[in-house]
Amino acid sequence: MDQGDYLMMSGIQHFSFCRRQWALIHLEQQWSENLRTVEGRLLHERCHDDSLREKRGDLLIVRGMRVVSHRLRLSGSCDIVEFHTDPNGITLQQESGLWRPVPVEYKHGAPKTNNADRLQLCAQAMALEEMLVCDIPQGVLFYAGPHRREQVELTSELRQETQSIADEMNGYFSRGYTPKVKPGKHCNACSLKELCLPALYRRVDAADYIQNHLKEGAAE
Repeated sequence: MDQGDYLMMSGIQHFSFCRRQWALIHLEQQWSENLRTVEGRLLHERCHDDSLREKRGDLLIVRGMRVVSHRLRLSGSCDIVEFHTDPNGITLQQESGLWRPVPVEYKHGAPKTNNADRLQLCAQAMALEEMLVCDIPQGVLFYAGPHRREQVELTSELRQETQSIADEMNGYFSRGYTPKVKPGKHCNACSLKELCLPALYRRVDAADYIQNHLKEGAAE
């Protein structure tokens, strides 16, 4: 797979949330917006404006930085990469001194109980490590709802999970595989609910069960 054919890094968050949602978006090219997706898109438009580069003393802020990981076979953009002055940091072109990179991912809403957002952040950090030849032990999630930053430790367990999911994504993509519906509470917040039709899947399953039950009864 050429670098230009790598999967979208942002898809790791979709895949972790719901594998079928990821496949509908990234394999079948289906998309539908709701209020949450619109608000999230508007939030990211400013973050990804790569003309907004600023320096505040010992802090350099770069927006919309393109990243790629050959190990994960994913590519994308970081909302923000903060570079902090650090004697153990790395050199940067057009900048004097040494700098420590910290990826910052912006999310609409509140923190989640699952690892979906952390996995996306970890993928960005792993890509930056490959590109800049450095170690990035922490990243940051910024949630617009409570207007709060959450520091994320990029542990070996989180990195292994990120690698495993990236491998699974690439496997699904190469096979062109769209998983079946697994209805749950998460379906209510999904913008693809009307395309996926999880409720219809429940009814079809129930009908199949009754039909099979009747067949079994007739055979006895």
